Amino acid sequence: MSLSTTDTEPDERSAAAEPLTHGTLPASGPPLVLLGAIATGAVLWLLGWNPALSGIVAAVGYTAVVYVWSRAVEEARAARDRLITAVVSSAFLLAMLPLVSVLATVVSRGLARFDGEFFTHSMRGVVAEGGGVHHAIFGTLIITGLTTLISVPVGLLTAVYLVEYGRGRLARAITFFVDVMTGIPSIVAGLFAYALFVLFFGPGVRMGIAGAVALSVLMIPVVVRSAEEMLKLVPNELREASYALGVPKWRTILRIVLPTALAGIATGVTLAIARVIGETAPLLITVGITTSDNFNPFDGRMATLSVFSYYEYVSPGVPPEASLDRAWAAALVLILIVMALNLVARLISRLFAPKSA
Repeated sequence: MSLSTTDTEPDERSAAAEPLTHGTLPASGPPLVLLGAIATGAVLWLLGWNPALSGIVAAVGYTAVVYVWSRAVEEARAARDRLITAVVSSAFLLAMLPLVSVLATVVSRGLARFDGEFFTHSMRGVVAEGGGVHHAIFGTLIITGLTTLISVPVGLLTAVYLVEYGRGRLARAITFFVDVMTGIPSIVAGLFAYALFVLFFGPGVRMGIAGAVALSVLMIPVVVRSAEEMLKLVPNELREASYALGVPKWRTILRIVLPTALAGIATGVTLAIARVIGETAPLLITVGITTSDNFNPFDGRMATLSVFSYYEYVSPGVPPEASLDRAWAAALVLILIVMALNLVARLISRLFAPKSA
């Protein structure tokens, strides 16, 4: 049975009325709106508004303008896509505000003491202006180096055991305790190390190796987790091919598995070092502070950048401006060291990553 002309006419009219194409926003439209929103937030901040409130107003304004503009020009689906993209972009920019604020504050206040004396002198005999962080820089590097020497072998061997050998209750117990140690407060690690060394050296003990032990409690679970994930990414086909050639398991791990995962393991270790190098609470308890150079981690107090910055800020001299400048400059040095470690991690990941065809 054929359709009548009257039945098909409404469908033809609706099809003719519905456009086959929709308009689109210009490619430069959303970025220009974003720049305008950022400029508006900056103007509000300069006018005396709270920085957080200025950022929220800019984010909300950017999202609303993009959505309304897209809804008027494009179809509903494209407008919803623009809305979600704007919300995600706004959330990212709001999350960046504290980081940018911290960096701007530390750089602006820390550059005042970036001079030769600051990097070549200690605080011995200095009560007002002058002095430097020579002793704190070397103390930080020595204690962090000892922490790495303790944490990397323990963490890497633990990860190898969990991935290659661990089965049953022992492996589950180790995994559980690694997860617990990942969230342990840093002050608890410092108290543990202090209590351990008090048993051998008596009350009031302060030395660099105690700080290294405290930091290793925080660093070991990070190394275990990162190395474990990298070892799991090594294809089983490589292991099976090695076993098929009669290679023992320990040699397969040493010659096949570890070199394949080397880039990821090295990156994880570097990021773990950056994680603990700025810790203050454990070092306050176990290492303390000194104004002189002490490069022997087994004898007496040592200075570190984080503790030095803390004491210079909470116990400034008279006048306090000199101490505050040293505190901000030490914080800037610590940030630069952490940034350098992150860049090294990226470089290691790129240089030692397995080459693909």
